[in-house]
Amino acid sequence: MNTAAAFADFRTYPLISALTGVQAMADRVLVKWADQRVSPFHHQWLRDNCPCPQCVYSVTREQVLEIVDVPQNLMPGDTAIDAEGCLRVEWQDGHLSRFDPGWLRAHAYDDESRAERLAGKPKSRLWHSDLTLPVFEYQALMNDHEALLQWLLAVRDTGLTQVRGVPTEPGSLKLIAQRISFIRESNFGVLFNVQSKADADSNAYTAFNLPLHSDLPTRELQPGLQFLHCLVNEAEGGESIFVDGFAIADALRREDPQAFKSLCEIPVEFRNKDRHSDYRCLAPIIALDNLGQVSEIRMANFLRGPFDASVEDMPKLYRAYRRFIAMTREDRFRVVQRLNPGELWCFDNRRTLHARNAFDPATGARHFQGCYVDRDELLSRILVLQR
Repeated sequence: MNTAAAFADFRTYPLISALTGVQAMADRVLVKWADQRVSPFHHQWLRDNCPCPQCVYSVTREQVLEIVDVPQNLMPGDTAIDAEGCLRVEWQDGHLSRFDPGWLRAHAYDDESRAERLAGKPKSRLWHSDLTLPVFEYQALMNDHEALLQWLLAVRDTGLTQVRGVPTEPGSLKLIAQRISFIRESNFGVLFNVQSKADADSNAYTAFNLPLHSDLPTRELQPGLQFLHCLVNEAEGGESIFVDGFAIADALRREDPQAFKSLCEIPVEFRNKDRHSDYRCLAPIIALDNLGQVSEIRMANFLRGPFDASVEDMPKLYRAYRRFIAMTREDRFRVVQRLNPGELWCFDNRRTLHARNAFDPATGARHFQGCYVDRDELLSRILVLQR
C-alpha cells in the first residue's frame, strides 16, 4: 500500500482499479476509475478520512481529527491524481490529504461499490440433517496458522465444527480456546464442568435430556462461541443434538411468515436464577440485523419466564413459539452424534441450538468441560490471520 495512506489502518488494500480522472464539484469530488466506474466523495467525507499523521496517530492508527473542528463549508483548492496514482486534495486552508486508490475504492459509497461490498461479505451456509460436519485436528490447530484460519472460517460460516485429538486432561480446553482469544467468564466459571450432580444449579448438570437451546439467553449479550470438550463418556445415552437456528428461521420465514414476524417483534423474558445470582433478559427469539437478515437466535425453554405480551399478541406469540419448537424437533433439521473422549464441539451459540439426550449415570462416568468465547473475538482473529 502506498505510504500516503499507510496510517489509515493496519490492513492492506489491493489496487482493484486505478484512478484515471478527478473532477471537483460544488460539494463533492468525482473520481473516475480505469474500469469506468465513477465514485462521488463529499468534501466532508474526504476531510474526515484524511490519513495523514496530523489526522491519524501513526502508532495506534486511530483518528485524532474530529470533523467538528473543520469548517463545514471547507472546499478543496486543488484536486489531482499524483505520480503515485493517489488522489491528492489540497484544501483551501492549506491542509493536504492523499488517498491510496486501493483504500479509496474499498471505501467508495456509490451504489455500485456498496452493492459490491455487500455481495462480497461472508454469508452463513445454512445446513440441515445432511450436514457434512467440518472436522479439524487439534495438533494442526495448535501449530499451523493456516489450519487455524480454516477452522475459524468454518465456525463463522457454518456455525458447527468438531475438533479431534484433543488431550483429555482437565483444563486442556483452555489452550485451544485461547488460540482464538481470551475466554469469557460467567457465573459458571472460566471453564465449567458438565457433570450430573445432586446440587445442580442448571439443568445441564443433571442426567435428564436437555431440549434444544442457546446458552445464557438470560444475558444481554449471549456468548458467541461455545466449546464442549469430552474428557470421559462411558454412560449410555447423552448424544449431542444440533440444529441450525438460522436454517429454521429461514424455513419459518418462508412457511409461516406471521409466526416469523411474531418471534422477531414480541420480546420474551429469559431468567437464570440460583442462590447467588438472578439474570434476566427481555428480547425477541429471532433478532435481525440492519439488512433484515437473521443475526441471532435466543432460546432456552427451561430458562423462560411467563410470557408478558398484550392480550392481542399473546395468542400470536404462543402459536409462533409452538411452531418454532416443533420445527426444532423435525428430523430434517437435526444432526445427532455422540461425542467421544478427546473430541470437542465448537459452535456459534447465537445461531446453533444444541441439546443432549438423557443418559444413565449408573452405566458409567460422563465428564465434559465447556467454555465461551465472544463472537467479536472470532471475527477479530480471522481478520488478523487473513492480513
